[in-house]
Amino acid sequence: MQALVERGCGLDVHQATVVACLLIVRKDGKVQKQMRTFGTTTQELLSLREWLLSEGCTHVAMESTGVYWKPVYTILEGALE
Repeated sequence: MQALVERGCGLDVHQATVVACLLIVRKDGKVQKQMRTFGTTTQELLSLREWLLSEGCTHVAMESTGVYWKPVYTILEGALE
């Protein structure tokens, strides 16, 4: 199956942490996985954005309970789809 997104990240958003799983489809077709955990302060969310951009991530999907997704969305909007 052909990958539709070559560099995408799933985020599991909690009250105090954001767990990020970045998947990158390499040229040989194999998938490379990187996982990192960030805090939810503005500085930590800016670090998340910088990491995703430095890895060439183009798309992000979030899973969140309640309103915890809102600050994450605010930081990432405009930079990623």
